Amino acid sequence: MKKKWNHLRKVSLSIAAVVGLSTVLAACSGGTKESATDTKDSSTGKQAQTIRLVAANHPWTEAIKPLLPEFEKETGIKVKVDSYFEDQLSQKTSVEFAANAKSIDVVMFRPLQDGKQFEKNGYFSSLNEYVSKEKGSTDDFVPSALGSVKKGDNLYGFPVVTESTVLYYRKDILDKAGLQPPTTLDELKEQAKQLSDPDNGLYGFVARGKRSPAVTQFSSFLYSHGADFMKDGKATLNTPEAMEAFAYYGGMLKNYGPPGTLNMSWPEAMAVFTQGKAVFYTDASALYTNATDPSKSSVADKVGFAPFPAGPGGNHVAAPPAWAIGIGANSEQKDAAWEFVKWATSKDIVLALQKTGITGALTSVWDSPEGTEKFPKDLTEAIVTNNKYGIPYDRPAIVNVGAARDAIGDVINAAIEGKDVEAAAKKANQTFQEILDKE
Repeated sequence: MKKKWNHLRKVSLSIAAVVGLSTVLAACSGGTKESATDTKDSSTGKQAQTIRLVAANHPWTEAIKPLLPEFEKETGIKVKVDSYFEDQLSQKTSVEFAANAKSIDVVMFRPLQDGKQFEKNGYFSSLNEYVSKEKGSTDDFVPSALGSVKKGDNLYGFPVVTESTVLYYRKDILDKAGLQPPTTLDELKEQAKQLSDPDNGLYGFVARGKRSPAVTQFSSFLYSHGADFMKDGKATLNTPEAMEAFAYYGGMLKNYGPPGTLNMSWPEAMAVFTQGKAVFYTDASALYTNATDPSKSSVADKVGFAPFPAGPGGNHVAAPPAWAIGIGANSEQKDAAWEFVKWATSKDIVLALQKTGITGALTSVWDSPEGTEKFPKDLTEAIVTNNKYGIPYDRPAIVNVGAARDAIGDVINAAIEGKDVEAAAKKANQTFQEILDKE
């Protein structure tokens, strides 16, 4: 084991330069297809077993590739990796799965964007039988991350990349004002109001305001107000708690945010913060290098991180996996595929990947000094705290999530514009309920 770990340590150092976490872990770019052919095992002369991993062009994929020879050496199973743009991946896997193709052994997927549809269509093989034979194989996963790849008692994937909503803030501005990072939403509002100075180009708060992209980050505000998108199949966007959350989020951006918020997804909101024009910013933890990299951020040495503040409903924050891996339902090599899934999500491998900046899904790795040395200390503490209160979804956990996000985004936009939140929430709730009824 010591020899193996030394090998992984060397590999993790070499892949750190390749991974490149300058972009959000939850987003992908580029499109490559990597092929491999079966070869004979040099020790036995027999044809080696090969499985196919269909994955996203993503830092996790790039980080796992240099480790594959170790897996092949341990198991005798070779891995062929085909990687694609994020949208290409969804299209490619959908077409192959729908055709009942046997060619996908392991698939990388977005639990909250594609996972529900794939699970509903029967594209995944259940992992329950494998997990039941290996007691404790799921015990180390962050609960909210594991919860996103389950339907009832059926486990159909293992999370590999996680994120949660954290509070980014300007340490220098808070220090000068004699303030500590806010721990409640009330404190966040008070400090944003106190520190906002728009006449001098400084705004108290910035976050996503664009219709659909805003939903995932608004979700934590919704949960912390004691509300949710739905309950028992019924839309709940018009409950008093939900409307209070919409009003709070919209009010923060309307009163203390920069101009143009309605057009801001994460790149635009992050740019406001990294240009030194905002005191507070809430968004995904996976984006942190954009704020701390001096080549991208004018305030890189002034950025602090804190857990998502508690609201009237307590401590609740969206902490889902951005990516997971599962086994194709029609794979003829399910046992070999399971060996890869088990290996890729083992503590040794997750630790090696996390040492390069990949935000994994194992509690023990987040609790270890080795697993967190890549990250700012206060960011690690924020993530670990968030994991304790994590909700396994940052958007409605349904199949037709795109239409649902649009409906919810309409209410967010209405609140930012100072329009009638109650009327917008009632209208959106009706639209959302129609979506749920169709499912």
